[in-house]
This record gives sequence, structure tokens and C-alpha cells, in this order.
Amino acid sequence: MHYIEESLLEGIRLNDTDTLEYIYKKFYPSVKTFIVLNSGNDDDAKDIFQESIIVIFRRLKDESFTITCSFKTYIFSISKNLWLKELERRKIERNKIHYNEEFDTSDCDIDEPVSTEKLDRYKLYQTHFLSLSKDCQKVLRLFLDKVPLKEIASIMGYASEKYAKKRKYQCKEMLIKRITNDPYYKNQHITKT
Repeated sequence: MHYIEESLLEGIRLNDTDTLEYIYKKFYPSVKTFIVLNSGNDDDAKDIFQESIIVIFRRLKDESFTITCSFKTYIFSISKNLWLKELERRKIERNKIHYNEEFDTSDCDIDEPVSTEKLDRYKLYQTHFLSLSKDCQKVLRLFLDKVPLKEIASIMGYASEKYAKKRKYQCKEMLIKRITNDPYYKNQHITKT
């Protein structure tokens, strides 16, 4: 199966499993080779590639977001920048960076620098959000999409708007509790936004 650029971005935005599998099969190998050639290992490559997808997902929330190069070059550029920051954080010399393929990234605008703290917060949120029941996930998604409580009650099959409000509160509190009890949250003192 072959995807066009727009459908790849839409697939990421919708968290579509088939699209994400395609992206991993098609684009992960070049990122992995780059990272392994530059003081990394398979686990580093998986982490960096996942973070790159998260960066794209976050940027897709801005409706005016567009990429100015091929998707392959875009995801490679983000992965490369994330890996170079990681090498810096690990205090590993990066005098000579090795490339497995030629990527002309000069026409690829990757916007603002990637904030490691923002990525960490988002990954923590995603991990615990996905651990909630499907019911809670759906209620919170509807609420975040600013769907009125009366409509949430109807969509979810709840008896009343009051119960929808109560359920939203319970799910939100459960998510907050899971995040704040996470050892990573406690160790990193991640700030709330």
C-alpha cells in the first residue's frame, strides 16, 4: 500500500494504526541506521522515532501546519535533531556525524526547536491516558473537543448531563492520579501546564 503525504499526516493526526505501521516500515530504517551510525543503538532509534511521531502529532494540532519537503525528509530531520540533542545531553562528542543517505534538509522547515520537557510531559500524559478505560478515553476526548456535556451524555448513552459531568470528573481525576503517582513524574518534577 502506498500513502500520499497528506494521508500520512492525517493518519498521524487520527492515530490510525495502518498509517503508523506503514510509516514505521517505510521510514524507520533510515532513522535507525543514522542513529546506530552515530553512537546509538536499536532502543535509542525506536525512542527517537516515536518522539518524532509525537512531535508531528503535536504540530498537527495547528490547522495551518504544513511541511515544506517530503514526509521522509521531514521525519528524518526531526529525528536527526532529536538525536543530536540527545548526544549533547549525554555529552557524547558529535564532531563528525555520519549519514546513511543523502537528505537535503535545506528546504525543510521544521519550525520551533523540540522541547524535551514538552515531549516528556506529552509521553507521560499519553501513556496514562491510553491506560484508562475506552469509556474514560472517549469522555475525555469529547470534553477536550469542547462537546457540550448534554451532547456527551447522549453520545455515551448516559442518563443525564449531570452523570456525564460526574463521569468526566472521575476520569479526569483518575488520569491526574495516575500521572502524579508515576515515578517518572515524581523524579523529574514535571511542571503542570
